[in-house]
Amino acid sequence: MVTVLQERAEQRVLDHDLARKIRVAGRTLTVTPVFDTYWRFAAARQKVYEARLAGRAGPFTDDPILQRHRFTNCFRAADRVSQDLIGGVIYQGEQAWEEIFFRTLLFKIFNKTSTWLLLNGALGEVRWDAYDYRVFDRVLSQAFTAGQRLYSAAYIVPPPQLGQERKHQNHLRLLEMMMTADAPQRVLTAPTLQSAYQVLLGFPAIGPFLAYQFVIDLNYAAELPFSEMDFVVPGPGARDGIRKCFGPAADGIEADVIRYMADTQDEHFARLGLSFTGLRGRPLQLIDCQNLFCEVDKYARVAHPDIAGISGRSRIKQTYRQQADAMPAWFPPKWQLNGPPGR
Repeated sequence: MVTVLQERAEQRVLDHDLARKIRVAGRTLTVTPVFDTYWRFAAARQKVYEARLAGRAGPFTDDPILQRHRFTNCFRAADRVSQDLIGGVIYQGEQAWEEIFFRTLLFKIFNKTSTWLLLNGALGEVRWDAYDYRVFDRVLSQAFTAGQRLYSAAYIVPPPQLGQERKHQNHLRLLEMMMTADAPQRVLTAPTLQSAYQVLLGFPAIGPFLAYQFVIDLNYAAELPFSEMDFVVPGPGARDGIRKCFGPAADGIEADVIRYMADTQDEHFARLGLSFTGLRGRPLQLIDCQNLFCEVDKYARVAHPDIAGISGRSRIKQTYRQQADAMPAWFPPKWQLNGPPGR
C-alpha cells in the first residue's frame, strides 16, 4: 500500500527530475535544489507580505528561516523604502519632471527615509528650482556631526571624487552635475529603459547596478512609459543566487536566466503546487526576479549551506523584527493596482 508520504516523496523526485535541466540562451543548465527553493521562498515570502497587509497577528509563517531573518518583499515596489519613495517623494510635491527627477535621485542616493524627512523638515520643501548647495550641506553636515546615520546599508553608493571632503557633499555635487548636464530631459526622451539607464551610467561613481536601480526608481513616475520587463541588470547578490541555482554554467548569461525565471514563473509555481497570485495580480517582473535571486542567496546560506555561491558568505546578518506600524501599499497609478480609497 502506497502511503501519502510515499506519494509526496515520489512527487518531489518527479518534480526534481522535471526541473533538473533547463535551456537558457542556448545553454543547458543543470539546476541545484536551490532552484526549487527559489520558487518556494517566493511563495512563502509573498504570503508573509499578504498576511501583514491584512493586519493578521504573527507569526506569519511556519518557516523557521523566514521567522528568524529579515528578507525583502518579492516585489521591489512593495518594500517599505520603495513605498516611501513612491507615495511620499515621487507623487508628492511639484510634478514637473525635473523636480521629480531631482527628488527621486536625492532620496535614492541616501536611500534612507529619515534623511529625506530631515531635509524636508529643515527646508520646508525639497526643490531643484530653490536648490542651494550650502543650505543642503549645512543640514546634512549638522546631522552627521550629531551622529545621525545618513545612508542606508541596503547597498553602497560610492562617492564620486568631486573635490569635497565628505561623502554627502560629493553626492550633492554629483546630483548638481546630473541636473545641469540635462540628465532629466535625456532620461525622459530616451527611447528605451536601457537607453535611459545608459544616461545615468555615464555619470561618475554610478556603476551598472546603481544605474539600473535608479532608472527603475525613476520609472515609477507617470512620465516614464517603460515596462519592468524591458531590461535587467544582475547585481552582485543576484549573481550569487544564480550561481547557487545553476552553478558556474550560468556565468555570463545571468540576465537571460532572470528573464527565464520571469517568463516561466507560472509553470514552476504550478509544478511545485505553490499558490502565487502576484501583487494584486501583477506577476513578478525582471527587477523582482533579480531581487529574489539576492534574497534566495541569503536564504540558501541556512537552507543549503553546502551549495556555494560566489561571495562565500555563510551567514544572514539581518534579524527579523516585527513592526507594529501599518504597512503602506500604494503603487504607481499607471500600473492600475490601487483599489478605491480605503482599500
